[in-house]
Amino acid sequence: MNLENFRVEKAQNQDIPTILNFIRELALYEKLSHEVVATEETLEQSLFGPKPVAYCLIGYFQEEPVAFAIYFYNFSTFLGCRGLYLEDLYVKPAMRGRGIGEKMLRFLAHIAVEEGCGRFEWSVLDWNESAIKFYRKLGAEPMDEWTVFRVTGEALLNLGS
Repeated sequence: MNLENFRVEKAQNQDIPTILNFIRELALYEKLSHEVVATEETLEQSLFGPKPVAYCLIGYFQEEPVAFAIYFYNFSTFLGCRGLYLEDLYVKPAMRGRGIGEKMLRFLAHIAVEEGCGRFEWSVLDWNESAIKFYRKLGAEPMDEWTVFRVTGEALLNLGS
């Protein structure tokens, strides 16, 4: 595929329906559709409100949106500087294997370098062998000694009260 017809753009407010559709497609792929509660309103506030907490990129091929990435900044106490955390990267199934995912990751890595980030990291489901192989090929290393913990729903309410 000729990637000259591919470009990455920072998402705009009018892209919210497209972003929500990508989120739903990703959740379906990850077998997590039941967990999607995001709405256009929550995305508008979180991505484009007065204090955005995350940022979105959209990849276009021949003017059609075919990929998206949601990222935010975190902080490393050991490095003493911020890092870029990729929350989600999704490429439409028909467009996979054509270099789009790599272009998206390189665009994000460029942002991390430009912003002075000490790290660029993300999580991957352990069953997603094709993604793991792809990430390793790009030089990413798994952090096997770490386990992600999460508190949500009623457990979060109990912990926070």
